[in-house]
Amino acid sequence: MRDKIRWGIISTGFIARQFAKGLTVLPEAELVAVGSRTAETANQFGDEFDVLHRHASYEALANDSDVDVVYIGSPHPMHKENSLLCLEAGKAVLCEKPFTMNAAEAEAVVNVAREKELFLMEAMWNRFNPSLVKARQWLANGVIGELQMLTASLGFRTEFDPQHRLFNPELGGGALLDVGVYPISLASMLFGPPSRITGMAQMGQTGVDEQLGVILGYEEGQLATLYASFRTEPPSEAILMGAMGRIRIHPPIYRPTRLTLSAAGQEDETIDLALEGNGYNYQAAEVMACLRAGKLESEIMPLDESVSIMRIMDEIRDQWGLTYPME
Repeated sequence: MRDKIRWGIISTGFIARQFAKGLTVLPEAELVAVGSRTAETANQFGDEFDVLHRHASYEALANDSDVDVVYIGSPHPMHKENSLLCLEAGKAVLCEKPFTMNAAEAEAVVNVAREKELFLMEAMWNRFNPSLVKARQWLANGVIGELQMLTASLGFRTEFDPQHRLFNPELGGGALLDVGVYPISLASMLFGPPSRITGMAQMGQTGVDEQLGVILGYEEGQLATLYASFRTEPPSEAILMGAMGRIRIHPPIYRPTRLTLSAAGQEDETIDLALEGNGYNYQAAEVMACLRAGKLESEIMPLDESVSIMRIMDEIRDQWGLTYPME
């Protein structure tokens, strides 16, 4: 593989811009192409980030021979279509979360990646953050004993706008898929698939969930209590509780830089772990390390787990009776 791994980006929105900024701190990464739905927005993005190839369609980006791997930053109803487009063109893919709209879509994308022996990963960027890396190390070393419980939340207050993607069912709106995926993914990372799922939501005027609470139960008795909201502002933190102490992941859990360890019989220890760049670079570094090692998926964000997370959210939505128009 070349000294630099060449990236293309699908979409030119806020998340795509954040990812492009993240790439700038990685000397082994080169952003060579952007794909948008219009030449105007592709050129604007290209000017902002000094991108050589500016494509007025996603198809043109997927078929750009100078691109090694594509980051997909489009709205989640487009994730399946965009991922398959790039995989069919022979490109490795990093797809923004939620991975797809549902588990059936996720399975379809994963199957194509495996058939074509191409790398694929969900862009759950906080999983590669130094704070979560450190938290996993503490857990592996048994500093709080066996993990028993998790509480985690994420959300923000926003004004109601039926056309905005957060509230529009045509765009996959709802708190669960947009922000609830973070605490659910955290629970999945810590405990694996749940054996029991209970969810409640407040449904808004457009028929999507605006705030929710979920309890996940596991075979060995562990519990995860999770919250997400657009109507209020939760603490946006996580508390990991073990038999001999707890770990607090300070807010915001999508981009933490501080942990507090409270171990039995010891004074609390708080550590700060500053981010390099804006934090989006860590997942890109993982992708490139996997590509150089010839891996087809990440051990930290494996494909079967991404499918499992979608299954959890499918079950939660089934309990609410929430089905999207595109399903």
